[in-house]
Formats: sequence, C-alpha cells, structure tokens
Amino acid sequence: MIQLGVNIDHVATLREARYRDRAEVDRGEPDPVRAAHEAELGGADGITVHLREDRRHIQDRDVELLRRLVKVKLNLEMAPTDEMVGIACRLRPHTAMLVPEGRQEVTTEGGLDVAGQRSMMRDAVGRLKEAGMIVSAFIDPDQGQAEAASEVGFDVCEIHTGPYADTFGACGGDMRRSELIDAIRDVADAGGRARALGMRFNAGHALNYHNTPPIAGLEGVEELHIGHAIVSRAAYVGMRTAVAEMKRLMHGAVGVIGR
Repeated sequence: MIQLGVNIDHVATLREARYRDRAEVDRGEPDPVRAAHEAELGGADGITVHLREDRRHIQDRDVELLRRLVKVKLNLEMAPTDEMVGIACRLRPHTAMLVPEGRQEVTTEGGLDVAGQRSMMRDAVGRLKEAGMIVSAFIDPDQGQAEAASEVGFDVCEIHTGPYADTFGACGGDMRRSELIDAIRDVADAGGRARALGMRFNAGHALNYHNTPPIAGLEGVEELHIGHAIVSRAAYVGMRTAVAEMKRLMHGAVGVIGR
C-alpha cells in the first residue's frame, strides 16, 4: 500500500518567523518535533525534513531530536555536500535524500543532475550507504536521470512532480487535456524506468489535496512526500486530521494512465 511521508519544514518556517535568535529555538513555537508526533498520530508513514546549508527553517537541534523521537521512518533531505553527508552519517536517519539546493529558492525547484555529477554522487551515495542508510535521488521526470541514478548506486528515485502540478493547475485538473496526461505519463515513465533498474519509485513536490490522486494511482509508486499542503491544511483542522485526510485521498486513488 502506498505510503505518505510528511515534510514538516514549514512548521519550522513559522517558528523562524518569530524566533530568529538561535538561543530561543528550544522554546520557540510551533515546534517541528511536536508536529512530527502529531503527524504520526494522523497516520504518517514517515517524517521528512530538509536541513539546508543556511538553516533557514529546520535546525540541527530539530534533526537530532527527531532522530531520537520519531517512531516511523525519518527521511533527511540534504544537498550532497561534505557537511551534510557528515551530519547524516553521524545521525543515521533511515533515508537520506539528495537534492539540489539554491540560496535564492523558496523551496527545491528542480531535480538533481545525477548524470552531470556522477563522480560526486557516487562518493556521497557510497558514504551514506556505508553508514547504513537507504539513499534517494530527487530527480526530474527524466529516464536518463533515472539511469544515471542507478549507475551511481541510489536505492530510490523520487520523481519531481512540480512540472505535473504546474500543468494540473493550468488545466484546472481536466483529465481530457492531453498536456496533463502527458505530464502524468512523464512521471510514470521515469518511475517505471527506476523500477526496471531495481530502484524504488517515490514521488513528490507541489502535491496537494487536489492533484495528488492521479500520482498516487500510478503503478508501482511506493511513497509520496508532501509538506506545504498538509502544513497549510493543519492550520485549519490540525496536523492529525490533515495527515489522515491526505492518506484517505491517496488510498482511494485510481490510475488514469492507460484508460
């Protein structure tokens, strides 16, 4: 059954809007560690956080506490830098997901160029796997990138669903629009290539309560990572309910490819 990894970065974003003095983080609200517990109670199968180089939201303290307290899978998103690989190897989350990182972006805006950085990726993946982690690549819906991810040793490809989400919004979710079907098929084909190469097929980015079902219904997709939409919904109904609502949508999804 498809699983849901809940990204709680933006709980920390809200905290940082008020408590910017690092000495105040422990007493700052809302606490992403408490949010992780609420997400677990709502049915989250995993918790995702992105420890960025500039520490704009999640802090080292958060990751350390989450590693000790999370009862489900902990997925650490990170740039493939020596600093971040070192932190991951020390804390040993269940999964390390390598993503590109830009200082000016609001959130991760594109997939990792594995094909163009094979040597660096092979080294980072090797160190992470040696420390006992499952290692995931966040890639654009591109079969060539999936092939490169397999070559350097990744265990998982998380297919970037941002382009699909943009197309869904532009089309109003109209499944009779060929461009929307093409966008879904791009995700499906990249995920299918990852599976054919022996990797797991996950997906995520810009998924919400409207556009998630077509992705959740794809053949072979194992896990979706969703953050902003769930945290936004939680502001109205609470984290437990927001997570439970998303899981119900995912489990009721029916594929649209091949109809």
